[in-house]
Amino acid sequence: MPTVKPVPDGYPVVSPGLAVDGAADAIDYYKTVFGAVERMRMPRPDGKIAHCELTLGESVIMLGDPAPDMEFLDPKTVGGTPVNLHVYVADADAAFAAALAGGGRELTPMTDQFYGDRSGTFEDPWGHRWTVATHVEDVSPEEMDRRMADMFG
Repeated sequence: MPTVKPVPDGYPVVSPGLAVDGAADAIDYYKTVFGAVERMRMPRPDGKIAHCELTLGESVIMLGDPAPDMEFLDPKTVGGTPVNLHVYVADADAAFAAALAGGGRELTPMTDQFYGDRSGTFEDPWGHRWTVATHVEDVSPEEMDRRMADMFG
């Protein structure tokens, strides 16, 4: 009997699965904002998306249209999301601008953070929350502690 790997090749250990009411449009949005690459798509007979996989670097995001019969519900159906997805990109300012231009809503503006990232947070048109960041400075643990103490008084 062949040995099967518990984690298949090409998949990280954790991959978010997003229910998106309008998954086909969201796929295009994520390609524009994050530079995501579509590696597979399974359409349903009604034309909606049953399952799609996007890669962002070595990460995989799975998404599809909601399937209420399977309890796969989108944020707008359940009144919002408590989850924030953090994505490192080469140019966070450009990704943030693309997100807003595509219909995203700014939650926190692009800011240089005390820990060495430049980041901002937005909600996409389907209710998912994202932080885009670019690491711009290596900060020692001691300097990070000092900056955090200054920030919080």
